Amino acid sequence: MDLVTKAVERLHRDPEIDECWCVFDVEWPQHHPHLDRALRLAAAEGIRIAVSNPCFELWLILHFQEQAGFLQTRDAEAVSRQLDGRSGKRLDGAKYMPLRHDACERAMRLATRHERNDSNFPDDNPSSTMHELLAAIESPRD
Repeated sequence: MDLVTKAVERLHRDPEIDECWCVFDVEWPQHHPHLDRALRLAAAEGIRIAVSNPCFELWLILHFQEQAGFLQTRDAEAVSRQLDGRSGKRLDGAKYMPLRHDACERAMRLATRHERNDSNFPDDNPSSTMHELLAAIESPRD
């Protein structure tokens, strides 16, 4: 909620901002307490959301492999560290950049599966809309 509130304030304060995004995760098994309110506020104010469920590490996993099964946050963190060999939170961007389009494809396949199964947020674990943010960043501007 704090992140979205700050984004709304910044968007209203700076007329030169074309697009504003918030990136966050759901956290399983315990969701953030104001997740629904934050999403409603973001939608009402035109703030775009890139959310990963259960956590950002799912997006990292999708760079390397499919992940169709439900994950708890701690399990996603462990799989992610195993796949890229890191011991902490610091990422090596050079490992991820060449694989970003693979991650986008995998995230889109998850979205299609959840849509087909009518599993809606936050019950769409695993899922990530980071591909939407990446598309916005990489799209050509006028």
